[in-house]
Amino acid sequence: MKKALFSLALGCTGALHAATWQPAPGHMQIPLWPGAAPHNLPVGGPEYATSDPKELIGGKTVIAIQRVSRPTLTLYRPRAGNTGAAVVVYPGGGFWILAMDLEGTEVCDWLTAKGIACVLVKYRVPGNRLYPRSGPYPDNPVATEDAQRAIALTRFHAREWGIDPHKIGVLGFSAGGYLVAATSTLDRIYKPVDAIDRISARPDFGIALYPGHLWTDESKFALNPDVPVGSHTPPTFIVQNEDDPVDSINNSLVYYIALRKAGVPTEMHLFPKGGHAFGLRHDPAKPATDWPRLAERWLRTIGMIKG
Repeated sequence: MKKALFSLALGCTGALHAATWQPAPGHMQIPLWPGAAPHNLPVGGPEYATSDPKELIGGKTVIAIQRVSRPTLTLYRPRAGNTGAAVVVYPGGGFWILAMDLEGTEVCDWLTAKGIACVLVKYRVPGNRLYPRSGPYPDNPVATEDAQRAIALTRFHAREWGIDPHKIGVLGFSAGGYLVAATSTLDRIYKPVDAIDRISARPDFGIALYPGHLWTDESKFALNPDVPVGSHTPPTFIVQNEDDPVDSINNSLVYYIALRKAGVPTEMHLFPKGGHAFGLRHDPAKPATDWPRLAERWLRTIGMIKG
């Protein structure tokens, strides 16, 4: 798993290249920003998708999006009865690439089947270590800016899109899991650009899977100070494998402890084995891949869906 995503992030040889990623027909894709995105970063060429047939997760390849400089939001409407809830999804990829199917469209397939709208975010990443990384805030703010803007944009269009503006959550994997924590704890980090930015960019709940960048000092067991957990932080659900070789279990542990100290309703599931970057691809040998069932139950307990 680690090898697959990191090979894709580096643009491995033998990979199949395609044009700019587009959602399947029938799903609305719109730009996140009305003009140029703030603090844009050089990406060294046009956006493209990579899929290496030699690198498999759950028996399937991974679509990796590289060189994203024009971030977008794609709306996937509920396929079952509409619950009114929506989840803004941040794929992972180390802030270098976006695992757009493994940790993106496949999540939307699950959510929309449960009557939950899915808002898939293609946030800015350079796709190559030769160019300045997007990375976590504050070193480079672009991914966090896109993540916050996507929530505000979803809330702005909530009634139009059949969404309850008080039931908009976030879900992310790895680097995207960091964005779950960042949007759950930070005030808006960019200057407002239009009326959309007068609307709250704080989610109503957060689901973080194998998040990174939350434990930043290996000399001590402490939360990243740029993730200011407090009473304003929404209810949170965390999934983590103890043997994760990419994002240490300490990232999830320090975040969980901070949430509990702040009195934030939190549910965390730790599993002994399963590694990193499994997405929703079920593996009977890896109990963590049953997390969607646990998350659905949790969404009921916090009142976001009924049943």
